[in-house]
Amino acid sequence: MDFAFDARTEELRARLLAFMDEHVYPAEAVAEEQRARLASPWDTPAVVEELKAEARRQGLWNLFLPDAAYGAGLTNLQYAPLAEITGRSPHLAPTATNCAAPDTGNMEVLAQFGDERQKKQWLEPLLAGEIRSAFAMTEPEVASSDATNITTRIERDGDEYVITGRKWYISGAMNPDCAIFIVMGKTDPDGADIRRQQSMVLVPRDTPGVTVRRAMRVFGYEDHSHGGHAEVVFDHARVPVGNLVGEEGGGFAIAQARLGPGRIHHCMRLIGMAERAIELMCRRAVSRQAFGKALAQQGVVHNWIADARVTVEQLRLLVLKTAWLMDTVGNRGAHTEIQAIKIATPRAVVDIIDRAIQVYGAGGVSQDFPLAELYASARTLMIADGPDEVHQRSLARRELKKYL
Repeated sequence: MDFAFDARTEELRARLLAFMDEHVYPAEAVAEEQRARLASPWDTPAVVEELKAEARRQGLWNLFLPDAAYGAGLTNLQYAPLAEITGRSPHLAPTATNCAAPDTGNMEVLAQFGDERQKKQWLEPLLAGEIRSAFAMTEPEVASSDATNITTRIERDGDEYVITGRKWYISGAMNPDCAIFIVMGKTDPDGADIRRQQSMVLVPRDTPGVTVRRAMRVFGYEDHSHGGHAEVVFDHARVPVGNLVGEEGGGFAIAQARLGPGRIHHCMRLIGMAERAIELMCRRAVSRQAFGKALAQQGVVHNWIADARVTVEQLRLLVLKTAWLMDTVGNRGAHTEIQAIKIATPRAVVDIIDRAIQVYGAGGVSQDFPLAELYASARTLMIADGPDEVHQRSLARRELKKYL
């Protein structure tokens, strides 16, 4: 593995860093002010649309898609340092560059498994940033860490599928621009192979029987960055059979294909969040005094800063190695590393942000600084895309097989 970034990556990094300095960071406070004046907290502030237009103008758009027919055509290794940069402002920069979850994963699903009609109707407007989307898998009644538990039914009735079930924490569903759900449910609940019981179907938001019931809060506040997290009820919602993604029984395999890139994207952005926290911690440490000297002269603060730097450098190397393996041997070949970064990165970044909050004192948990939101986002990622314990279980089993 070559540790140097290639020429294209370096060029994009320079442009993206300038975009962040000139447009994104100044827009953070503006977005909050505009959101406070909106009729609905889920409406998009005008400054976000301005950022999207500027990102498109500068060619900083759809950077995550490796297929040049749809995106920038970057490898995972090329995209990794760019995603890290956008992670420094996770509630604005990914959306501004059309690289925000859950749209990224949904676009990957449609690009890889969608038919031509589905791509024309849904993928193209997603690529253009004209609509948003949601991925509906998690359910409140079952332990959704085991995807085979899901109870939502997708039953065929002639030329239609009938969807019945209740989902929650469906990211993006509160956004009024969310036009399409990718819904995972069971088409064959009694099938012998528990990993072939699930399928995915496309359900337009305005389908009769679809109700976005309420917004789910994250640590007590409403997460606007992804368009909110919603509880959604599907009450005998009907869609054409042609809305099936891939084949019946292929839902579990599609989910795994979707989550591999999604997990590394999250980890890339988490490193950017950690870098932002370190920067904020250092700025606060040199500007505040306690007990007769600057916080930067306190030994415990030295330790926190040093440990944070060491941790970030370790994490970055592991994430870059994982990206390189995904490019060279595929997602299956990088399975161990994907699980390793999913375990290691969120918990380490949570600790770094927590230390930064401590340096800020009351300001650290306030709305005046981004640390509280960063903390909530990082802590949530210890659950999202499979809780840490699921990955630990799988990773341990793989290690133990070597000795059996």
